[in-house]
Amino acid sequence: MKKKYSLKTRLSVNMAFVALFTVAVISVVANIFINRQFGEYVAERQKKRTESILSDLERQYDEADETWDVEFLHTIGMSALFDGYIIKIYDTSGGTLWDAEKHNMSACARIVGEITQRMRARFPDSKGEFTTNGYDLERNGRPIAGVSISYFSPYFYDDDDFRFLDSLNVILAGSGVFSLLLAVTAGWLLSRRLSDPIRKTAAVAKRMSEGDYVVRIEEKTNIDELRELTASVNQLADSLCKQENLRKRMTADVAHELRTPLGNIAAHIEAMTEGVWEPTPERLSSCHEEIKRISRLVFDLENLARVESENLKLDKTRFALAELAEKTVSAFEADIAAKKLDVSVEGDRSDISADRGRIQQILINLLSNAVKYTPENGAIRVRVSEATGAVFLDVEDNGAGIPRDELPFVFERFYRADKSRNRLSGGAGIGLAVVKSIAAAHGGRAEAESREGNGSRFRITLPK
Repeated sequence: MKKKYSLKTRLSVNMAFVALFTVAVISVVANIFINRQFGEYVAERQKKRTESILSDLERQYDEADETWDVEFLHTIGMSALFDGYIIKIYDTSGGTLWDAEKHNMSACARIVGEITQRMRARFPDSKGEFTTNGYDLERNGRPIAGVSISYFSPYFYDDDDFRFLDSLNVILAGSGVFSLLLAVTAGWLLSRRLSDPIRKTAAVAKRMSEGDYVVRIEEKTNIDELRELTASVNQLADSLCKQENLRKRMTADVAHELRTPLGNIAAHIEAMTEGVWEPTPERLSSCHEEIKRISRLVFDLENLARVESENLKLDKTRFALAELAEKTVSAFEADIAAKKLDVSVEGDRSDISADRGRIQQILINLLSNAVKYTPENGAIRVRVSEATGAVFLDVEDNGAGIPRDELPFVFERFYRADKSRNRLSGGAGIGLAVVKSIAAAHGGRAEAESREGNGSRFRITLPK
C-alpha cells in the first residue's frame, strides 16, 4: 500500500528538495565560473611575475663593466624557484651565468613534482605540464643575455591559492546548508499556512457529509484560492441546509396532501360501513372528489418526474410563441371573465424551435397561478420579446405578490408561500417546479421577480 503524506509534509519536503537542487546548481555553476575566472587571474599573475623576474634580472647587468652581479642573480633565481619558476641565464656567447638545475637539481625536481602532483590531483582532467619559454634581455636595444623560464603551464596554483579556493568552497557549502535550513523553515511555515485552512475545510466537509449542515468555516485567509474554496464550501453548506429544509417541508407537505383526502375517505367509508351514514349519492360523490384529489396529486408528481428525467425527449418544432400564448390565454376565458380580469398578450411573433406541448404547459402553469392570485378587476400581461439568440416570455400580474424571503424558493417542488395549504388559494406546489424543469430541458431558465402586495413577474428565457 502506498504510503500517504500530509500536505504540510509534502510541501516542506518539496521546498527542501527545490532549495537543495537550486543551491547545488548554483554552487556548481559558481564553482565552475569562479575557477575559470580565478584561473585567468592566476595566468595573468604568472605573466606579470615572469615580467617582474626579467626586469629584476636585467637590472643586475652593469653596462659600464659589461658584467653581471652573479650573487643577486642567484638570489633572484632561488626566490623564483621557490615560487615555482626554474630559471636559466646565459650570456650572449651562450655561456651559463646561473642555472637553477645545476645549482640545486634536487630542489628543482621536488618543486616540479609537488606542483605537478598538486595540480593533477585537484584538476585530474587538466593536461597542464611544465614548459620552458625563452626571453632576450636587452639594454638600449642591444642584447645582453638570454633567459629561459620553466613553469607549469598554462598556470598553477600555490598553497595560498588552494587555501582561497577551499575557503570559497566551504562558504558555498555553508551557504547551501543555511539556504536548505531556511527553505525547510519557510516551507514548513508556508505549508502550515496553506494546509491549516484546507485541513479545516476538509473537516467541515466531512461533518457536512455526516449531515451537519449548520457548520461553517469561520477562518479568514488572504490567499485568493483558499478564500474561494472556503466560500464555496460555505455556500455548499447553505445550499444543503436549504435543500434539507425543503426536503423536510416537502415530506410534510406530501404527508398533508395525502392525509386529508385519505382521512376524509376513511371517515366516510367507516361511517357508511357501520351504518351511521346512508351511502347516499352525495356522500359517495364526496369520496369520489377526494379520490380525484389524490389522483391529481399523483398525476402532478408523475408529470414532474417525467419532466425532470434526464431522458426527457423533446419533440421540437418551429412555431410562434406569441400565437401559442394567445391560444393558451383563451383557454382561461371562463376564469378570466369570472374575476373580470384584464388580460393581454403583447410582443413580436418570435418563432422558436421547441416542444410546443411542453411550452404550452409552462404557459398554463404560469397563467393558472396569475389568474388564481390576481384579485377581481386585476390585470395580467403576457409579453413576448427577443434578443440575440434568445426569446423571453414574461407573465406579469398585479396580484398579492410573493414575500421577499420566499422568492428564492418558489421553483422548488411542493414549496408554497401560503403556509395554510388552502386548496382555494393554491395547489400542491408543483407547477412552478415543472416550469423550471421544462425551461432547463430546453437549455433555458426560469426567473421570478415580485414585491409583496405589488404583483409578480415570471420570466422564461428560451433559446431561439
